[in-house]
Amino acid sequence: MSELKNRIDFVYIFDVQDGNPNGDPDAGNLPRVDAETGMGLVTDVCLKRKVRNYVQVAKNCTEGYDIFIKEKAVLNTLIDAAHEEENVKNAAEKDKTTEARTVMCRKYYDIRTFGAVMSTGKNAGQVRGPIQFTFARSVDPIAAMEHSITRMAVATEEEAKKQKGDNRTMGRKATVPYGLYVCHGFISANLAQQTGFTEEDLALFWDALKNMFDVDRSAARGLMSAQKLIVFKHESVLGNAPANKLFDRVKIAKKCEGAPRKFEDYEVTIDKENLPAGVAIEEMI
Repeated sequence: MSELKNRIDFVYIFDVQDGNPNGDPDAGNLPRVDAETGMGLVTDVCLKRKVRNYVQVAKNCTEGYDIFIKEKAVLNTLIDAAHEEENVKNAAEKDKTTEARTVMCRKYYDIRTFGAVMSTGKNAGQVRGPIQFTFARSVDPIAAMEHSITRMAVATEEEAKKQKGDNRTMGRKATVPYGLYVCHGFISANLAQQTGFTEEDLALFWDALKNMFDVDRSAARGLMSAQKLIVFKHESVLGNAPANKLFDRVKIAKKCEGAPRKFEDYEVTIDKENLPAGVAIEEMI
């Protein structure tokens, strides 16, 4: 496995058409929105979930690529299992937490990628993951819409009797007609070396960003697509330029006069002139 030796910052641009990219449970599962600006939001947790789901499907939980935070997982059971490994059982009492932490990083892709708190059962410590996301924010304000839908069935006999056999129930569905979202990400080579995150793990992560929407289709989410992945790679572990200054080189401008309804209604430009020494740009999508 190849050790990660470069700090990396990236801009991830994706869009949604006629779907709900990330519902807010505190607002009736309507699309998340910045109340002051009307810009749409997608949480970092939502994006990490999709990466986890992609890796789980792509690697089928093979050795070293299991997923810690997955559907119906009992986390303390997984943490306790690490303490049953021979190197943990045979370690001195003061070293058991560190050894268990190493086991968890080796077994679970999402722990060595995003980190985890593993002190809820037999203590396996805490891990700061090398990859972190910001919330994704839409380029323009979104128009969250609610649609009435009809189900031609009821759940119980009592409901059927009340409707005298009509058996119809009404529901609501929330969508965004179109939204282009921008997320910023950071990859720390220093933290990668601590968790064992490798160049091979990084390649899998890039694959996930490119393809994760295609293994996460849902009627509720409409058409979600990865549109741009712009990577700033530094020559050093600590980096050669501030991330915010690099992100400012990516500009997105609306080309259409009315409300945008497709990616082609925007123009994405990248200023590649006079880059700071030790920084390279790569467009991966």
